[in-house]
Amino acid sequence: MPSALHQLYVTAIPRLFESGELVDVETERAGILDLQRRRPQGLPTWAVPRFARRFSVEEQDAGGFPSYVITPRGRRVRRTVVLLHGGAYVAPIDALHVRYGLRLARRLGARLVLPDYPLAPEHTWRDSHDQLVDLVAHWSAEPGGAILVGDSAGGGLALAVAQSVRDRGGPQPSRMVLLSPWADLTMSAPDTEDYDRRDPWLFLSKAHAYGRFWAGADELDRYEVSPALGDLSGLPPTLLQFGGRELLTPTCRMLARRAPEAGWRLTALEEPGALHVYALMPGLSEGRRALRRAVEFCR
Repeated sequence: MPSALHQLYVTAIPRLFESGELVDVETERAGILDLQRRRPQGLPTWAVPRFARRFSVEEQDAGGFPSYVITPRGRRVRRTVVLLHGGAYVAPIDALHVRYGLRLARRLGARLVLPDYPLAPEHTWRDSHDQLVDLVAHWSAEPGGAILVGDSAGGGLALAVAQSVRDRGGPQPSRMVLLSPWADLTMSAPDTEDYDRRDPWLFLSKAHAYGRFWAGADELDRYEVSPALGDLSGLPPTLLQFGGRELLTPTCRMLARRAPEAGWRLTALEEPGALHVYALMPGLSEGRRALRRAVEFCR
């Protein structure tokens, strides 16, 4: 049964994000672009206490967009966590992505790498995919290797990038952690419409619009935008964590069903009654449990 704080999030998050059905595509596009123009520049660190004292940040060029390399001061790092952030492909890195990524990286003795890839609707997957494949391959070849992490849209992006890294040959991430991944932009998994009615935060009508923004002129079922429909063989061992009350629950269950057929070592953990990306939400006992499991899986 979800915790009391989780039940508070169920009420508060849709209000905070002014969640609702799509009005029309052009109105949505204009609203997204306006929010993006007003976004603060740089890395949001307010959710990490004493960030500047505890960490150093190097901004690197990832091939036309920045990638932040965050390293703990005074501590030796043995490996790298690469986190591809969520946000429906239209929202930038959030302070909670930084918080979660550093909590995981610190427990694993790792640095954190956060690429700030270009966003829809002005950009599509083609504007960052190859660069992200290069970035993940680079860190996978470094001493200690890399763990590839993604939440929501970033989870789908991580899975697509991992497939391209595999296809190129060479070093792959040693592990992946996918948090409520949006891995099928066709939204074709059985029961998706039923879960659209259950989820108080995400809406299928907006998912269709945002998916089209990200795919651009390409078909929605190609693996670079819908990796759940692609070849799942030969991928790194992966932990899949998702809630039982989210629009993407059917997609995550579909991934769990397809994994054994492909010989993919996938550990799927569904949190009953939990919201989308509950693992990122501060203060939740469900989130603390998810982080412990992720650390155990990656060690």
